[in-house]
Amino acid sequence: MADKILLAHGSGGKLAHDLVEKSFVRALANPLLDKLDDSAVFDVSGKMAFTTDSYVVSPIFFPGGDIGKLAVCGTVNDLATSGARPMYLSLSFIIEEGLSLKELEKVVNSVRATAGEAGVEIVTGDTKVVTRGSADKLFINTAGVGVIPEGVNISGSNAKPGDKVILNGAIGDHGIAVVSKREGLSFATKLKSDCAPLGGLVADMLKASPNIHALRDPTRGGLATSLNELAQQSKVSIRIEEKEIPVREEVLAACEMLGFDPLYVANEGRMIAIVPPEDADKVLKAMHQKKNANDAAIIGEVGAETPGRVAMKTVLGSSRIVDMMVGDLLPRIC
Repeated sequence: MADKILLAHGSGGKLAHDLVEKSFVRALANPLLDKLDDSAVFDVSGKMAFTTDSYVVSPIFFPGGDIGKLAVCGTVNDLATSGARPMYLSLSFIIEEGLSLKELEKVVNSVRATAGEAGVEIVTGDTKVVTRGSADKLFINTAGVGVIPEGVNISGSNAKPGDKVILNGAIGDHGIAVVSKREGLSFATKLKSDCAPLGGLVADMLKASPNIHALRDPTRGGLATSLNELAQQSKVSIRIEEKEIPVREEVLAACEMLGFDPLYVANEGRMIAIVPPEDADKVLKAMHQKKNANDAAIIGEVGAETPGRVAMKTVLGSSRIVDMMVGDLLPRIC
């Protein structure tokens, strides 16, 4: 059992200390974490953003990512939606007895690589081990801290009539990639999760225009749910055009086969931006320079009528109300 997680790894004794040292501290080493104090101490000046989240994806490895990459990207992107520059993350692992140390090492290495790409440091964390059957291999909880540049005021309640709605790329990749791995589906081309840290993208968007009104990452519930949240928070209507929304053929085919609507499928590397009309082209141009926003597009506009409602002009020219998702389309997706 030397290559498996044991309950004793969660005891706080020698095995627990060895696990933390060998599996986490060595892989994620930095001056703040290396102190191994019960809390990290750091200097921050200016307005801050703070977020927390938990990740329970099944399976924990999927095309284009894993639960470790997902945890870092999800936390970084939540900070970025406030316009913040992500800086520090905490990371807590709830590990099921019997998880292989090889799998744990693979996840931790993914965390390290993704944190490096995102420009953040893991500065504190925790591990707990639970009995076999009490978790599904591995759950991760995170918290993140970022600094908001002076003059930036981004909120889901800031959308204004006339604003343009911009999306940075094709929707549904993450949800379909995860469910394809879970259910053993295959496609003619390799479909991967869109999971990616978007802090750098948002920073470049803000350089193009510090006047961005709202940002939202459409994760669980997909694009439709996030647009409804924005419409309700800002007390505006939003109208989108189906033909402008990028969706891959593989995702459309899978959704048709499974009975899903791609508007409700989860994403992990997508960002909705609500931008003043005079700045929309500048922001779009800046987005097109980034690898995870090459096919960014203006997909709609904010209106004043019927506050809280989202509608879509279909490819046939008709109008369709796009409600918030009811129920759970794809459980254990993020």
